[in-house]
Amino acid sequence: MNDLLFELPLPEFFDLGACLAYMNRSPLECLFRSDSKGVNRLFILEGAPALVRLTVAEDQPLRLTAALLAGVRPGAEAIADLARYIVEWFDLDRDLAPFYRIADADPLLRPLAVSERGLRIIGIPDLFEALCWAILGQQVNLAFAYRLKQRLTAEYGESLEWEGHTYYHFPRPEVFLTVTQEELCSLQLTRNKARTVLEVAALIAGGGLSREELLALPSPEAAEQRLLKLRGIGPWTSQYVRMRCLRDTTAYPVGDVGLQNAVKFLTGMDRKPTPAELLELAVPWRGWEAYATFYLWRALY
Repeated sequence: MNDLLFELPLPEFFDLGACLAYMNRSPLECLFRSDSKGVNRLFILEGAPALVRLTVAEDQPLRLTAALLAGVRPGAEAIADLARYIVEWFDLDRDLAPFYRIADADPLLRPLAVSERGLRIIGIPDLFEALCWAILGQQVNLAFAYRLKQRLTAEYGESLEWEGHTYYHFPRPEVFLTVTQEELCSLQLTRNKARTVLEVAALIAGGGLSREELLALPSPEAAEQRLLKLRGIGPWTSQYVRMRCLRDTTAYPVGDVGLQNAVKFLTGMDRKPTPAELLELAVPWRGWEAYATFYLWRALY
C-alpha cells in the first residue's frame, strides 16, 4: 500500500534532509523511523492505526507528500487533523527569514545557519508526550533518556508491524491511570520521575491540563508558570515544553547541559558558560532564542 493522503506546500528555508539528519541522531528513537529520503510514523486516527510516510519528491521539491503505508485510511476530518499535526511537527508555518537575518550576522550562529540551512525545530505537538520526554530527560544523558522512552512506549503504547519492523505510538495518558510507581520504576525510571509521569498523566486524562489551555494563556511565561506548579516540573522542563510543544521561539533553556556544552565548544571556553553569560550571549537573538538553541545543539550531534 502507498496511498496518497495529502500534499503540503513547503515554505522558504525548509530542507527535509536537514530535518532528517537531526531526526536520525539516535538509533534508539522509537516513535518514528527515518532514512535519507523520508520518515515513517505510526498515528492513531479515529481509533485505528495508520502508518504514514512523509517525503519530498525530487520533481516536486516545494511539496511534502504524506502517504499511507499500512493500517486504516482515515476519514477527511482525521486527515485534516493529521495535516495540522505535521505542520506543527515540522514548524512549517513559520517564516524563518527573520531568524536567518539574525543568525547570518552572528559569529556564533553563522556557520550553523549555513550548514543546517532549512532545519526546522522538530516539535512534539502532543503535550503528554512532550512532558514525558522532558521528564525522562531530566539529569540523564541523551542515550539513557531514549532508552527510558523506548521502554515506556513498548510497555504501554500501541504498535503496528510492517515489513519486519515494529512501529510504536506513544502511550496515551489514560493508560497510566491503573499503572503504579513500582511498575514504572521497574523500567528504570526513578521514583520521582515515575511519580511525575503518573501525576501528569492523571491531570491530562482528567482534563485538568491541556495544550489548548496553555496556548490560550496570555503569554508563554504564563504557560511556564502553570507548568511550574506541577510537582517534578522545573525551569528546564517547562522551557523545553515551551520550545518543543508550545512552539515558543523565545524559549531559552539556559540550564540545558547540551546548550552549555555547545557554547563552550564553539567559543573555546575552558568551562561551561553560566546562565547569566548565556542570557548575555542571546541578547542579539531576541525573539529567536529557541531556534538559536536548536541550531547550537547541532554542533554536538
